[in-house]
Amino acid sequence: MMFLTGSDMPRNFAIRLRCPHGDSDSWVTLFNREESLEQILKQTWEFKCRDHGPQKGIPQEAMEVAPLDDPPPSQSVQSTFAIPFPAATEKKTPRSSERVPMRVPVVVYGYAGKSGAFHEDTETLIVNSTGALVTLKAKLALGDTVFLIHKSSRREQEVRVAYLDPYSDRETRVGLAFKQPVSDFWKRTRKKPRVPKTVRVIVKGTDPKGHPFAQSAYTVDLSEDGARLDGIGFLTSPGQTIEVRRLWRKARFRVVWIGHVGTTESNQAGVVLQSEKNIWRIELPKNATTPPSQSPEPPKK
Repeated sequence: MMFLTGSDMPRNFAIRLRCPHGDSDSWVTLFNREESLEQILKQTWEFKCRDHGPQKGIPQEAMEVAPLDDPPPSQSVQSTFAIPFPAATEKKTPRSSERVPMRVPVVVYGYAGKSGAFHEDTETLIVNSTGALVTLKAKLALGDTVFLIHKSSRREQEVRVAYLDPYSDRETRVGLAFKQPVSDFWKRTRKKPRVPKTVRVIVKGTDPKGHPFAQSAYTVDLSEDGARLDGIGFLTSPGQTIEVRRLWRKARFRVVWIGHVGTTESNQAGVVLQSEKNIWRIELPKNATTPPSQSPEPPKK
């Protein structure tokens, strides 16, 4: 297999890590790395197993991947990249938006050939205005048409299966392409303004193994009906309900997203209030400047 070489500029890599507690593999994208491919393969990296939570391991496989803002590679080179993304190869049109690593809870449903109808909760790995890359257990085929629901906004799109990567025995990475670009599909609209504010809280919930936990965390920013919490991203998952306590006040929140491993929002989680109870008791400006969205930025070395 050939890899891109001959450049002193930082490069991006995709590495496949195996959970020590099972046969489940996870792909992690490393941005702006100055190491060689051989050095990447010899280092230990942190990752999150979908079944067993945060783990560490040495890559089983590593590949150099194209920068997110590069034009799509030619057909003859595309097979050397770890994470191809849905693109209309027959039309050489410029990409409408950059690919962004972002975990967004979604539902994918439809008809999977011989397997019949399916309805699966999952989360995105990479998104842009033309679609998303997700992990599915359903066995789909290239060209299949299914439906995707954004769990937070409840918006729905009919999508086409444009890419398949059976990277494990149980799951497949699936590239889903919209019929046409939707620039604001992944944008989360907020009912209340969000402002940067650091507040210490105690979070209670159940981890991916089913064990109860109580963890100290801090808010990164908050609004009357939600917050971004730092310190619990590895302990929970989208869709889970957690209890957040500040001083003597507490309320139940639903986890909407968790930061992608390897990004600036790793171990963070976005939560939304499940009731009308406001535990912050902090005066929030009516026209607050909203910080950047949860779109992860490539980590700097």
